Amino acid sequence: MSTQLAPSRPAETIEVPVTGMDCASCARTVETAIGNVPGVEHVTVLLAAEKAIISLDPDRAAVPAIRTAIERAGFRMPVAAPATSTATTATASGAAPITTEADTRRFTRAVLTIFGIVVAGVLAIVVLGEGLGLIDQFTDRVPFPIGVALVAAFGYPVFRNVIRATLRRQVISHTLMTVGVLAALAIGEWATAAIVVFFMRVGDYAEHFTTERSRQAVRDLLALAPQTARVERDGTEVEVPVGEARPGETVVIRPGELIPVDGEVIDGRATVDQATITGESVPVEVMKGSMVYAATIAQLGSLRVRVTSAGADTTFGRVIGLVENAEANRADVQRVADRFATWFLPIVGTIAALTFLIGRDPLATAAVLVVACSCSLALATPVAMLASIGAAARRGLIIKGGRYIEILDQADVVLVDKTGTVTVGQPRLTDVVALGDLSERAVLALAASVERDSEHPLAEAVRTAAREQGLLLSQVRDFVAIPGEGVRARVNGATITIGNRRMLPAAADLPAVTELEDAGKTTLIVARDGNLIGIIAVADQLRPDAIEALGRLRRSGIQRIAMLTGDNERVAAAIAGQLGIDYHAGLLPGDKLAIVKREQAGGHRVVMVGDGVNDAPALAQADVGMAMGVRGSDIAIEAAHVILMRDDWSLVPDALATAHRTMGVVRINLGFTAVYNVVGLSLAAVGILSPVLAAAAQSLPDLGILANSTRLLRSHHSRRPTDG
Repeated sequence: MSTQLAPSRPAETIEVPVTGMDCASCARTVETAIGNVPGVEHVTVLLAAEKAIISLDPDRAAVPAIRTAIERAGFRMPVAAPATSTATTATASGAAPITTEADTRRFTRAVLTIFGIVVAGVLAIVVLGEGLGLIDQFTDRVPFPIGVALVAAFGYPVFRNVIRATLRRQVISHTLMTVGVLAALAIGEWATAAIVVFFMRVGDYAEHFTTERSRQAVRDLLALAPQTARVERDGTEVEVPVGEARPGETVVIRPGELIPVDGEVIDGRATVDQATITGESVPVEVMKGSMVYAATIAQLGSLRVRVTSAGADTTFGRVIGLVENAEANRADVQRVADRFATWFLPIVGTIAALTFLIGRDPLATAAVLVVACSCSLALATPVAMLASIGAAARRGLIIKGGRYIEILDQADVVLVDKTGTVTVGQPRLTDVVALGDLSERAVLALAASVERDSEHPLAEAVRTAAREQGLLLSQVRDFVAIPGEGVRARVNGATITIGNRRMLPAAADLPAVTELEDAGKTTLIVARDGNLIGIIAVADQLRPDAIEALGRLRRSGIQRIAMLTGDNERVAAAIAGQLGIDYHAGLLPGDKLAIVKREQAGGHRVVMVGDGVNDAPALAQADVGMAMGVRGSDIAIEAAHVILMRDDWSLVPDALATAHRTMGVVRINLGFTAVYNVVGLSLAAVGILSPVLAAAAQSLPDLGILANSTRLLRSHHSRRPTDG
């Protein structure tokens, strides 16, 4: 009898919270520990979000084994994720994050000032004391065993982590400094060892503070998450956790409350502050039929809302997930820094060994081990990226990771969709031309009947015009939509075709068509049983902020901007002329994708800006795809790399400015760290830098990176014209 093996289950992806991580080295340690668990296929540890994303074989790996690995590495995996918010209510004046931008700046300045005073004070005491021999006079009066005990007690947290890492056969950033401490103790310099430990702890606190500042942007968003929803059940209002609100149920929102779900207003009218979603401070009016979104505020008026999504499935929930997981998409410069940090410690160990072999000076050897700083190297990129991503999210600009910040900094070609992107996306019917025996109203009624089931924006313009004129629509059969061309259906026994030149080439040379298209209008040709019976012209308005934003893009270093549209040559030329950009006309969806690929094949870094639905393939193919005004759109949020939560063209150049500013900070961080290590190692190796001064100087890179990176925590809003 043969034995049939049960099929193995597919790999699963889980997220687990991890606490106690203060630096990039900690994250790598946790990543290694989890990766060594049998059955774990891939793991990404997110320092700022304090969690690990793990792909595993469920038949081989289990959560208890992962928890054990994390705890053995010196960190904790809570049984349940920590609460994400303490803000459960809002007032009529609006809900504010726990830490405002002004609070962040004030707190950061205060901490930097304290750090600076402490470091400067201790440095002055150390330098003066060593120069006058006061340190030696003090240490001579303290028994050596007591000095060793003081060093061990104060440095216990550091030494514990080093011992744990050593037992796992790992070398961490503090390993070399610990060796330096031991070297100082071995030659009887316990005061030197104590000062080394002091500055090690100062550096740790600085790094911990830097990490916490980066996490604060996510916490500010989480603080706005609604906790409960008032749901109508069995004729009564029941308050339940937001995750228990089900699609189709009705939620009641009173004046001044947070809206807890995404949904459609079925009753009521209110003014809603949507700043948490769009970054736009101007409230909007909502009424029956309007869509509202979780974490926005009903400032005036009450609403009854039919739930479409709740909890993590809302637009706000997905935004939080994107910001938290952005760290996983590391920039290439960060990957290079991480790889170099792995080799940095052995290199420093080799330099220290050569220093001892050549000079036979144990103090110089200890100074080499102490002065090296790999933490600042590993910290230089992620802190800047996370600070920038968090600040951008506050103003409705969601960037999915540092990788896309780096690419945006290098971008030189921008491609833009027309309808809904450079135009407002709400075309209006402007002209109806009858070509046969039917009246203009009859032509419009036939066209609106056929367009009844079409989802294209031009079809909506035709239906709206027919509704406004009170036209009676006919029943249709055999409706067919041909992408990039038009639609066809049977109406009252006749075949009605509505489309562009590609679908009805016989109309290409009609004077009326040429005249309308030269005016920048899109024409829809109407035919009955193959005979032309009319022309419908539709026009869309340019977004008022598009021209200024495109000018900012050119000034930011973009070499070429081109519009991609399915419209014909004349309409595209008219609109592109107003914008002052190149264009490609008559495109099918696949043609847009081909143009993106062609630009990439030419060595360009391509940014594609679209509405996120029809342009999803091109957005996904571009080096950076930007989807504009996508709140509530799953397709756009999945396809794009940068998400603009409102229809505001100023966010496009803002995204590039954010990238340039962030990469500038990263380059300064890396350059400062590199220069510091080269100079510090050189001075220590030749005996100019004593172990005490080396330890004091070791804390400076972390403080420098902190001061430089926290500049990115400020939101940089574009200047927008005032209404008047």
